[in-house]
Amino acid sequence: MTESDVIAAIATGGGRAAIGIVRLSGPRLHRFMQPLFGRVITPRSAVLTSFLDSGGKALDSGIALYFPAPQSYTGEDVLELQGHGGPAVLQVLMRRCLGLGARPAQPGEFSKRAFLNGKLDLAQAESVADLIEASSEAAARAAMRSLKGEFSQEIQTLVSELTTLRVQIEAGIDFPEEDTVTHDAPGIAHTLAALQDKLRAIQKRSAAGNLLREGIQIVLIGPPNVGKSSLLNRLAGDEVAIVTEVPGTTRDTIRTEILLEGMSLQLVDTAGLRETQDPVERLGIERARKAVQVADLVLLVDDAEREKGTEQHWALAEIPTAARRIRVLNKIDLVQREPAKRELGGITEIQVSAKTGAGLPLLRSTILGAAGRLGDIEGVFLARERHLDALARAATHLQGAQHSVNQVDLAAEDLRLAQLALSEITGEFTTDDLLGEIFFKFCLGK
Repeated sequence: MTESDVIAAIATGGGRAAIGIVRLSGPRLHRFMQPLFGRVITPRSAVLTSFLDSGGKALDSGIALYFPAPQSYTGEDVLELQGHGGPAVLQVLMRRCLGLGARPAQPGEFSKRAFLNGKLDLAQAESVADLIEASSEAAARAAMRSLKGEFSQEIQTLVSELTTLRVQIEAGIDFPEEDTVTHDAPGIAHTLAALQDKLRAIQKRSAAGNLLREGIQIVLIGPPNVGKSSLLNRLAGDEVAIVTEVPGTTRDTIRTEILLEGMSLQLVDTAGLRETQDPVERLGIERARKAVQVADLVLLVDDAEREKGTEQHWALAEIPTAARRIRVLNKIDLVQREPAKRELGGITEIQVSAKTGAGLPLLRSTILGAAGRLGDIEGVFLARERHLDALARAATHLQGAQHSVNQVDLAAEDLRLAQLALSEITGEFTTDDLLGEIFFKFCLGK
């Protein structure tokens, strides 16, 4: 960055609002104050002022805030102009800042500067975007934990212990003649096992957080005309899918998002599974099979009138072993049955009526319970795919070191690679290309 590299952006969303913010960051921002406010304002104080044009006339009035470096979000001087939230007013203020020598900020550039200036590590910087984009209360809480540094602290502790072990092993390689340096293979193996246990715990919490970030995928499957689309509409609280008495009405996957007690769930309705010669329906069935393969939770929907003899082998064969499943027996209103929950062969069955709504609260609570078991939302980190990949590579290298504990050169190299993988998460080791890709996905003003 150069001496004149001051960035500016409208930091509030599009449209009209009571308040809109233009944010600036860069060196020596006090030189912008006299032309903008007609005076120099006090740091860290909310100052009511007019925002002036080049002729000294008021463009708008509002609150100005000045945070001198290094005690600011970016680690540079930061200036915020909080004016009225009309698009025209904000554009005028933005043009005034550009006229004074600022340039438009790139997406995520404020957070990128915070990272480069040591105010945030890379995992914390990413959690800023995740917090803004969180689609549920649970996801927002997980992002906030990462922003506060809990995820980074877990990684840094692991890296610190890994570094200590590397020092012990590499000392034996570099100074084999020293009597005080011995290769304690059993002790190293024990330490490696403890490190692997800690890494597995982090992986579990990170995978659960990634599930929260992406939304838990719930796929409804079953034969035609058992009420899958009606059930989807009931759960969504809206007429998302077309419902008719004609079997095979749903010929494509239909997706909608719902929130249950702060947890984001992606519901996917699918074409009824059956043998058919209709090319369009066959395509829909193929898409249903693909949806099931990536499902976190599967609702096997059947008709209460056809319950006897229905084993649902056609559906069970399609479900990955890792996916949880709930059997939903629909249309109990046609057989005058009350809502119920029971366990059958290790699968939970819920008896409901999508038409009347009977049993829907029981189904919702069961779905929520299953989703909670998929990812315990207490204490999780809102991890991204790159974090999971780095953790998986670190786990592979730790396992390699465990197998090579008596071959110190190989073990040392695996430990070095494990440390590099973990360091990618916090940004202690990364590439410019990766940084560009990460911050480009941020919104302007962040």
